[in-house]
Amino acid sequence: MKKLLIIISVLLLAVIMMITTPDKQVHKDAMMSAIRDFVDDEADSLGLGDNVLTDIGKGIVNKTVEKALNSKLEMHDYLLFNTTYVKLKGEEQMLSLGLFGHVITFDKKMLRTKLEEALNEKAAARQNAKELKELQKEKKKREKELEKERRKAEKDSIKAAKRLEKERRKAEKDSIKEAKRLEKERD
Repeated sequence: MKKLLIIISVLLLAVIMMITTPDKQVHKDAMMSAIRDFVDDEADSLGLGDNVLTDIGKGIVNKTVEKALNSKLEMHDYLLFNTTYVKLKGEEQMLSLGLFGHVITFDKKMLRTKLEEALNEKAAARQNAKELKELQKEKKKREKELEKERRKAEKDSIKAAKRLEKERRKAEKDSIKEAKRLEKERD
């Protein structure tokens, strides 16, 4: 009888767990609540206070994270419980565990680490883009300088050719004059 009671209790517990497993939206809501709390705590710890700009910044962070969750969040359902995760750098990172109608979310330390990594990656990407833009600017500047030098060399070449042609004509005129003078002297 005791074994039967244990088996029934275990089966009843399993059925209750299956029925009360939260869905993906409950996971998202719990994570967004945790993220809002985290962002509020971070703003307070940085001494940003409660003002319009801080509220706008919080709103932007919350919307960005919410959009990322909507597109990247995946859920594994194990019948008795479920988990959500995102893939970061090819590796699955568990974000929450759902059972008995409740969602247990990640800890703040992990969230802080992941947000800092994301911000660092974004800053590095911005820096790389800035450096690339500078290199492109320098390349265009150098191309302009080379074009300017090419035009100058072309102008100098034309001037030199004109000068040589002028000198050749002058030498020709001088030789004609000299020939005429010599011819006059012979006559």
